[in-house]
Amino acid sequence: MKFYGYKKCSTANKAKKWLKENNFDFEEIDLIDSPPTKEEMKKIYEDSKYELKKFFNTSGVKYRELGLKEVLKTATEEEMLELLASDGKLIKRPLLVTENKVLIGFKENEYKENLL
Repeated sequence: MKFYGYKKCSTANKAKKWLKENNFDFEEIDLIDSPPTKEEMKKIYEDSKYELKKFFNTSGVKYRELGLKEVLKTATEEEMLELLASDGKLIKRPLLVTENKVLIGFKENEYKENLL
């Protein structure tokens, strides 16, 4: 299980706390220092039930600076994957990747439903 988060992200910290309280072993990866590569991001996306736009951190400063709300309306899958791989701050956190599930963000009930 891979847990992509960021030390200063309160949502990621809540998710990490929940995983530890429920005795899950996971590899913690800092999204800012080590974002997934384009190939890794493509696999994560393909293994998920989400549309690609859901992987973007729409409340992030970088998202707004780059005007991605408009850009993503016409961006190709390839362009979106390149954007996500280019900067970990563009990826919604936390991102949890297991052998058969991908969870974006942290909603306790979603974690319970999918992991317990």
